[in-house]
Amino acid sequence: MPRRLLNNLLENLEQVWARVQNYLETELWAVCFELAVIWVVVYLILRFLRGTRGARVIKGVAIILIIGTLSIQIVGGADQLERLSFLYSGFLGFISFALVIVFQPEIRRALVRLGEARFFRQAGLRKARVVEELLGSIQYLSRNKVGALIAIERQVGLGGIVEAGIRVDADVTKELLNTIFWPGSALHDMGVVLRGDRIVAAGVQFPLAEGDSVEQELGSRHRAAIGLSSEVDALILVVSEETGTISVAERGTLTRHLTIEDLRRVLTKGMTEVTLDEPSAIDEEDPSSSTSSSSAKPAA
Repeated sequence: MPRRLLNNLLENLEQVWARVQNYLETELWAVCFELAVIWVVVYLILRFLRGTRGARVIKGVAIILIIGTLSIQIVGGADQLERLSFLYSGFLGFISFALVIVFQPEIRRALVRLGEARFFRQAGLRKARVVEELLGSIQYLSRNKVGALIAIERQVGLGGIVEAGIRVDADVTKELLNTIFWPGSALHDMGVVLRGDRIVAAGVQFPLAEGDSVEQELGSRHRAAIGLSSEVDALILVVSEETGTISVAERGTLTRHLTIEDLRRVLTKGMTEVTLDEPSAIDEEDPSSSTSSSSAKPAA
């Protein structure tokens, strides 16, 4: 029996290789087009699910389906392992039904986005609005020496740490940010996570940076900014509670003593890597610069 299965496996591999050669010789352009379409669809799905629980689920399901399909089609072929082939066909139907249930929140969100005609919205104006709202909040917090810690999600999702925080899901506004970080607020000691032009969560605990490379005088907010930026590509904004100093952490590097204009340049450049997910109204108010000193000075 094992020898029979081995012979069947070799025959099936030869048939698969023959089909591949036939495709490459006669239908190369069609195959390339099909693979390109499949790649685009998979990329869009993974990008849509990035940072959510659904991303981990779909990776696990994909591995199971790939292994199962290869095992049934190559090892079993058309005439062998009939019972397993029958059960696997039923399993595929069950998986299709289960995925609809598991991804129900994501599917609903996708349908809502399509209904809002998101593809025709002006992403540039929305990013500019987010920058102005952030600048207005940071300027106010810095002037009043109110500590703040804000992470702007970019390509790498922050879904893991967001789950431990308090869900907010609101438009980015300076009034809301100022309220969250104001002393006495239940959330003012932790961090806020932004995704696109939405405040996703507040009261989020960021991982602290450790080691001799971190200056001993840095407080917990600055250590948290360095720690998170070392693990992901997020842009982290920090306002010192003691001095009102504005700092930015990116890829494990902390730049301190920024002015509002310095921060404007950093945000304008950094927001180009941000994907906007939800529509929001445009509010135009230009905060003026209030803090002084140059970037990358040693802390006071």
